[in-house]
Amino acid sequence: MKSQFSKPCLSTQQRGFSLIELMIVLVILGLIAGIVGPQAMKYLGKGKTQSSKVQIENISAALDMYRLEVGSYPTSADGLKALVTAPSSARGWNGPYLKKGEVPKDAWNNEYQYKRPGSNSQPYDLLSFGADGAAGGEGDDADISLWQK
Repeated sequence: MKSQFSKPCLSTQQRGFSLIELMIVLVILGLIAGIVGPQAMKYLGKGKTQSSKVQIENISAALDMYRLEVGSYPTSADGLKALVTAPSSARGWNGPYLKKGEVPKDAWNNEYQYKRPGSNSQPYDLLSFGADGAAGGEGDDADISLWQK
């Protein structure tokens, strides 16, 4: 009589993948990742740049509202913090002018740069230094400014 717990007989030919087949699949996956990965990173970098441009435009709108109520843009010394906390010299301040009550950081978690008066006869400069966090650069490291086209 056969026991219920006896092991089933294994055939001489096992079903499964050979080492060669697994290696081929891994090489194909590596090639796909090598092609798709850099393209995905390029789009991610563009997304961060676009996000910072939109934030700069929003901060600029808040600066314009500040100017309408106070009569001038914040000084360089007051900086963008004047949009969330009333400076002692600001008469008519009716903020905070930014929704979250804090000055946002750029997409790379760096502070936005604000200077008044601005360069090239602009009332102020508002920019992000890009991915590298330093002035200048190209590609994702390029500065993002309100006044650039």
